[in-house]
Amino acid sequence: MCALGPGQGLCGFVCFLAPRRFHHSLTNNNRWIRERSHESYAKNYSVVFPYDEPLAGRNMRKDPLHVELLRQGCVFQERHGWERPGWFNPQSEAPILDYDFYGAYGHRSHEDYAYSRLLSDEYTFDFPPHHKIIRNECLTCRNALALFDMSYFGKFYLVGPEARKAADWLFTADVRKAPGATVYTCMLNKRGGVESDLTVSPIEPGSQSTALAPSFKGDGYYLAIGGAVAQHNWCHITTALQDGKFRCRLIDQSEELGMISVQGPFSRTVLQEVLDTDLSNEAFPFSTHKLVKAAGCTARAMRLSFVGEMGWELHVPKAHCVRVYRAVMEAGAKHGITNAGYRAIDSLSIEKGYRHWHADLRPDDTPLEAGLAFTCKLKSNIPFLGREAVEAQKATGIFRRLVCFTIDEKVPMFGLEAIWRNNQVVGHVRRADFGHTINKTIAYGYIRDPDGGPVSLEYVKSGEYALERMGIAYPAKAHTRSPFDPDNKRVKGIY
Repeated sequence: MCALGPGQGLCGFVCFLAPRRFHHSLTNNNRWIRERSHESYAKNYSVVFPYDEPLAGRNMRKDPLHVELLRQGCVFQERHGWERPGWFNPQSEAPILDYDFYGAYGHRSHEDYAYSRLLSDEYTFDFPPHHKIIRNECLTCRNALALFDMSYFGKFYLVGPEARKAADWLFTADVRKAPGATVYTCMLNKRGGVESDLTVSPIEPGSQSTALAPSFKGDGYYLAIGGAVAQHNWCHITTALQDGKFRCRLIDQSEELGMISVQGPFSRTVLQEVLDTDLSNEAFPFSTHKLVKAAGCTARAMRLSFVGEMGWELHVPKAHCVRVYRAVMEAGAKHGITNAGYRAIDSLSIEKGYRHWHADLRPDDTPLEAGLAFTCKLKSNIPFLGREAVEAQKATGIFRRLVCFTIDEKVPMFGLEAIWRNNQVVGHVRRADFGHTINKTIAYGYIRDPDGGPVSLEYVKSGEYALERMGIAYPAKAHTRSPFDPDNKRVKGIY
């Protein structure tokens, strides 16, 4: 009887989280369940290295560029069932083979498994052996241009008679914009915690339904969301729509659209050869979108960046992705274009100070604590989910704050390192990576005042800091602005 209450609570916890954590294509697949369950047990006591990837349950969800990138040496990561580019090995292909159960249950272990060998090479807490390759991807993006396949992103449409009313409630930012605008925003829970950060783009209503333009009447919005948390976002949005009884639809086109991001100083020059539209700052400013022809194919071009460079995302129907990809690579060859993966994105984005949901942002972090107050329409009278909690926190003060740190010593950090301020531990690192442009390790973590006081910007600036890695404390510098391009000139095309 004593276990009845905890058991009931655990059951509710699992029933709430499981649909948010795993896509139905995985939970309905017996092979994925069997393989991942086995590997989870087999590696239960293994050391968790920073760049390890599962070998079980792979190749479940492939985007339209998968084969094309595999031929070019792409080393894939698995996120939410998707195979997404991690980095590019210039030496050879590294296909992911069927799971061999580590030789158990009568299965024969793979011999000379290139992908597994590349993972094993990175079983270290030092800089990984492929550090220089990823550095090249990053610096090519900063100095020329890089192409990122971000097709695993969630791509939803929120449409219908009350879509605007629902958008007002769901999104912290004011998305009452004309079609063609794109807005970066958060979604919160009732406690003011961040459930998501995403981009929202108002779109025109239409009568003919396609993956790029659904048929609807009333208002419509195109939502682009990180693929690893797309299911979590889907569940959060549908729950809010049901609770509010909003008359609108949420449409998932994630599998039908690819997403090709071209970023860097030469992105405009190269894409101007591929797209049929004027890409000047006046005709196509930052944070806008429009339907265009890309290599003769209709696509939605969005001028955005998650790496801090001038660039465009091309949202392309899956049947045309390879054609568009090849056209961009051909046009970019004379400018030194390179393929780049999410290991490069992780480095470039932390260098610019862009947040990652699941690391810098979680459901118990608020926009005020995370430095995202600018995403909240607090100067308007428009209610939104979590607004009361944010306003209450703003009135009482912020008692923890996300801070950027850099260290001059060339040592890697990965997260969970202790943050010291004036010889007292005030928090731990949430996310860390090496910034190849500034040539320093960068870390982000939330800090508190041990005396219980508010954490103001003055409190941040006045301390002496160190980050502790494996028992050694390294002097650190705290930043209240991004250490790279703090004035946001590069995303606006100012070099």
